[in-house]
Amino acid sequence: MLDSTTKKNIDDCRDVLVGKVPDPKSQIEQITLALIYKFMDDMDKEVVEKFKGKPKFFVTPPKTGLKEIDDKLKGFEKYGWRKLFVPALNGTQVLELYSEALERLSINPNIPELFRNIFKNAYLPYRDPSTLKLFLKYINEFEYSHSEKLGDAFEYLLSVMGSQGDAGQFRTPRHIIDFVTACVNPQKHETVLDPACGTAGFLLSAYKHILNQNTEKRPGDKLNPSDRKKLATNFVGYDISPDMVRLSLANMYLHGFTTPKILEYDSLTSEDRWDETYDVILANPPFMTPKGGIRPHKKFGVQANKAEVLFTDYIAEHLTKNGRAGIVVPNGIVATSQTAYTQLRKNLVNDSLIAVISLPSGVFQPYSGVKTSVLLLDKQLAKQSKHILFLKVEKDGFDLGAQRREIEENDLPLALKTLEAFKDSLIKNEILTDLPNLATLVEKKKILENKDFVLNGDRYSHINRLESTFDLVRLKDICEVTSSKRIYQEEYVTDGTPFYRTKEVSELDRGKDITLELFISKARYKEIKQTFSVPQKGDILISAVGTIGVTWVIPDDREFYFKDGNLIWLKNIQRTNPNYLKHILKIYFKENVKDISGGSAYSALTIIRLKEIEVPLPSLAIQQQIVTEIESYQKIIDGAKQIVNNYKPTITINPDWEMVELGDIIDSLEAGVSVNSESRKADISEYGILKTSSVTYGIFNAEANKVILSTELKRAKCNPKKDSIIISRMNTEQLVGASAYIDKDYPNLFIPDRLWQTVISRKDVSVKFIHLIISSDSYRNKISDMCAGTSGSMKNITKGDMFALTIPFPPLNEQLEIVKCIQEEQALVNGNKLLIELFEQKIKNKIAEVWGVKKEVEKPEEELMVAAEAEVSYKKKLKSS
Repeated sequence: MLDSTTKKNIDDCRDVLVGKVPDPKSQIEQITLALIYKFMDDMDKEVVEKFKGKPKFFVTPPKTGLKEIDDKLKGFEKYGWRKLFVPALNGTQVLELYSEALERLSINPNIPELFRNIFKNAYLPYRDPSTLKLFLKYINEFEYSHSEKLGDAFEYLLSVMGSQGDAGQFRTPRHIIDFVTACVNPQKHETVLDPACGTAGFLLSAYKHILNQNTEKRPGDKLNPSDRKKLATNFVGYDISPDMVRLSLANMYLHGFTTPKILEYDSLTSEDRWDETYDVILANPPFMTPKGGIRPHKKFGVQANKAEVLFTDYIAEHLTKNGRAGIVVPNGIVATSQTAYTQLRKNLVNDSLIAVISLPSGVFQPYSGVKTSVLLLDKQLAKQSKHILFLKVEKDGFDLGAQRREIEENDLPLALKTLEAFKDSLIKNEILTDLPNLATLVEKKKILENKDFVLNGDRYSHINRLESTFDLVRLKDICEVTSSKRIYQEEYVTDGTPFYRTKEVSELDRGKDITLELFISKARYKEIKQTFSVPQKGDILISAVGTIGVTWVIPDDREFYFKDGNLIWLKNIQRTNPNYLKHILKIYFKENVKDISGGSAYSALTIIRLKEIEVPLPSLAIQQQIVTEIESYQKIIDGAKQIVNNYKPTITINPDWEMVELGDIIDSLEAGVSVNSESRKADISEYGILKTSSVTYGIFNAEANKVILSTELKRAKCNPKKDSIIISRMNTEQLVGASAYIDKDYPNLFIPDRLWQTVISRKDVSVKFIHLIISSDSYRNKISDMCAGTSGSMKNITKGDMFALTIPFPPLNEQLEIVKCIQEEQALVNGNKLLIELFEQKIKNKIAEVWGVKKEVEKPEEELMVAAEAEVSYKKKLKSS
């Protein structure tokens, strides 16, 4: 385990370099070079002082007799690490000596080839003597050792590198590396390869895994000398980058590998090592392909120019006959429908794939949000299995924010346990039953029947659950699935035939009026209509990008055209009511959008995939019954939404009421203070800071997204208290002055300095009434007018201006009566919100019946009664008024 002193020394080194060497990878290279340089001197010192021998690294080598060579190789004795600290040398002289040493150590014949490789092409990237002096001081605090302590320190150093995104090389988090290694389970006698090894994380994880398997009291103490000798040579890594090779060599060396086999080698274009095979291959190969693609040799089983395809194929083809592999791959490998990807998946299913583990999208945060999976290959077990195991990991023990903070929820242990049970069932020639929720077992033949051979368990688990009493038909069998004729940007005009994109179709689907922004000429539209075709009444347009799956039935004979690539067009619809198909597809897209969309640059729905979607097809009469029922529910929803969206509490001001300043009613406005915090959710025992947006909609949101540091708790003050009002005193123009009534105490929440809390002690004041007044549109506008700040910037209102705000102030009994009336109105509005929720659920359940999926449980009918009673009460109140 990394100790705090070593971690601090590493952090100090990086802090010194950051001003001159901002790139994390370059910082790590400089620290690596300095550490190895220093450790060689430590080893020479140990030989002299402990064993009474002679130094061997920093000495002039024996003469060869060839003057040119002897002149080139002399003088290495002056580069000993301790020579850099001679008091007589000034800063510039130290810089020149160190820089010269870095550039010459790669030709020093006295040092092992490993070290010469590490110093190959090394140089000092800055020329500041003071920076170097401080940097060398911190490096000098490290002591050479083959202990795990130094290896852990170097792994910590590598962890800050994060990403080399331009090469698609995202550093794999340590817990994911160890999880993949545990899934593959390398053994002490097996050879292990990582063909894109980066910093050797997978190789060292495999090594530690083997040590743990063979430990009784000390790491690896059950390994005999023969085992250890094999381990020293069984691990091999390739990388195309000399910088990565250098870091890998250092990492392996610091973990006890005196002659690590890390090679600068292009796995995809070189044939030199094609005939080598390995028992175990572990890798997170680069996801990104250089512009123009890769030009591989012809020995691959799949013809492609994409790095992710070629690496996966390379790994599958370089396993021994009973070999195993764990590969972290991007979502494209799992689902992209291009020929190379589908051929690769077909080959894997037929030959070696036993399991696919879907990882959360945030695994590589903060460097990338790319969605990844783990492919597990086992050539021996694959021959015995008729199934592929799919595991869906939703929590990996860390939150999905940029900081990736540790949390309790972790599906990885259960996933590993399920995988081991699956392997055991294959060995025993049994079928695994009693699967946990994260697992789906799919027959290989079902995957191979799928044209795209998609490796996503959700797709097959959804299909397996369907028990529809109606026939399932492919979309391409009931309509033509196509898109528009391409329109180029120069064809847009300022007036003519409207041109729709995803934006317009989404608004039309929601029943909104649209503002037309793009047009094509009427002549161009007429030409398309004659030579191609144009959308007709009853056709369907489906959004293929952005909000995928928005489905709009063209309701009339309007003339318009639409953007290819943005929208997919269903035309010539046969045996199907378009509105029925719309409702069926909307539910399908909502549940399966991730499974049916894909793409390396951005997610998109393709015509090829859409054609293969299967939908239940009852008779036209039943389809019409379903549409009629759904539309009746929709009318109720639309009516309820009209009430919810248009309701605003209104208070009729009586001219006889007294007008008072708010300062006469409110004792004080308390604001929080700015305190140091961490951006995360608070645990039960911690204190959170209220969001400044907590009062945006007049309803208090008690969620906190920051936690007060324990050292700041004494400074923190002002927690939300029952029967008070929280007011936004500083915010955007729309939100400044927003407020919410607090109906209970929140002792574990604190108010930030951008919010106020009212303190009201007068007995003749209803705090709810005051909130109704200051939250009304007219008073929000008054508050906004009083705010300081430029247009578009943050605005604020002063306490003095807030206190000077004049409001109507009726007697207490009238305040309470007004509050009661407004509450009854709001109960009616809430009842309509409930109606919306209930009838939206009825629509879902109706569609679910068609699919054959079990209904979701509806809310109890008594909740409908609450809404009805609220409406009756409200109507009585109106009548009596």
